[in-house]
Amino acid sequence: MNGVSVAGFDLHTHSVFSDGTTTPQDNVRQAVELGLDGLGITDHDTADGFTDARSAADGTDLELVLGTEFSAEHHGLSVHVLGFWIDPGYAALSDELARLRDERTDRARRIVERFNALEIDVRFDRVVELADGAPIGRPHIAQAVVETGAAATTREVFDRYLADGGPANVQKHAVDPVRAVELLVAAGGVAVLAHPGLYGGRDDDDGIEVAVIEQMVEVGLAGIEADHPDHSAEHVAHYRDVARALRLEVTAGSDYHGEAKTNRLGSATTPREVVERLRGWRRA
Repeated sequence: MNGVSVAGFDLHTHSVFSDGTTTPQDNVRQAVELGLDGLGITDHDTADGFTDARSAADGTDLELVLGTEFSAEHHGLSVHVLGFWIDPGYAALSDELARLRDERTDRARRIVERFNALEIDVRFDRVVELADGAPIGRPHIAQAVVETGAAATTREVFDRYLADGGPANVQKHAVDPVRAVELLVAAGGVAVLAHPGLYGGRDDDDGIEVAVIEQMVEVGLAGIEADHPDHSAEHVAHYRDVARALRLEVTAGSDYHGEAKTNRLGSATTPREVVERLRGWRRA
């Protein structure tokens, strides 16, 4: 899973329209160079990169799976749900995504204040500069913290300060994951639980409870991103078993963020036959 694959669909990538450092055009170009069958553009809580991605893929053999990574919350912990093939004009979804983006800015201000209270001299205006017009996210704040010298890497910032329960983290006010699935499905999309093994506090990486996944299934969850580069072998096996038991599809994606993370585009891919079965979950 750590080597670059040249087949299948990388269903989970980010761009400058959220917290990535590459453009949708960059991602499409890399995918074409790798020989991937398809590419998911799944920026956090936005569909703003769709037009650029379509233009870049026009005239190539690359198949796009346009979607979003929807920010939800369960008992104070972040839970992300990938929504593929969504209609970005569906009002209930677009209104919630807009609210989440506004919430990100307010949350970022409060996180910066917490860092300042810890005597770490992060400036909110620098965080805005790093976001460069995209919705502000914790990776932008982490990058600003690294620039102060308070941490060596953004991963260290998350581990020490920004993980759920961390001293600088601020909970976001998001819908629960069941409602997230409902909104994505109502918008004509297919909902897949993103990297379920990564949820939890700094000292608790056991992932999301199966009972919550079962509730998501009841309202239309179609798959689980069990094959994620940051999952342990135990998490991969566990969530593959959960998917099998609940008759869900197993997906893979690199969670590529450009220079913001070490994950390489194409480092985790989903076979075409799985993508076609996912497509069958779409409501008419």
